[in-house]
Amino acid sequence: MIQIPSDLNPSLVPLAFLLGNWEGAGVFDFPGEEKCNFGQEVVFSHDGRDFLEYHSRSWVLDAEGNKVRPLESESGYWRIDGQRKVEIVMVRDQGVVEIWYGDLADKKPQIDLVTDAVARTPGSRPHSGGKRLYGYVKGDLMWVGEKTTPDVELRPYMSAQLKKVVTPEEVAEMARNLPDMPDDGIAFFR
Repeated sequence: MIQIPSDLNPSLVPLAFLLGNWEGAGVFDFPGEEKCNFGQEVVFSHDGRDFLEYHSRSWVLDAEGNKVRPLESESGYWRIDGQRKVEIVMVRDQGVVEIWYGDLADKKPQIDLVTDAVARTPGSRPHSGGKRLYGYVKGDLMWVGEKTTPDVELRPYMSAQLKKVVTPEEVAEMARNLPDMPDDGIAFFR
């Protein structure tokens, strides 16, 4: 269920489905790099201003699902205007800064993004741009990323399925909001 915090900036309501802590796994596959399964943690938060703060960390997983080493980290700021246009400024740990633009789909929680500008440090890997698709599907946050370099045409390279992490405080709040149950707790199921 999508909840809209009372202190969320009104302009961000269309992006409320992103809010929270998300964890899950996915696949990484790009020419010239090791194909692997990865784990990921993503946090979308807000402080009342007109943007969502975004942080993502991913790591390579071994065959048993254990963390092996860091894969990628990125952080940024997401905004949306009155015409459902999304803009993102993102910084990656590999020495890349990107500006993304895209659209929030009509009548569904899905965002299609494309890079508008890419700046790289001299030591970063080649990177020319990309596309991303984020969607809220049956309570999960799913995404796929594509990228291009001077030597590789635009192609998918990462995708993941993330589940929302529920904190103990959120569980307690949900319990407080449950309807009154019969005293024996069994009559409810009859």
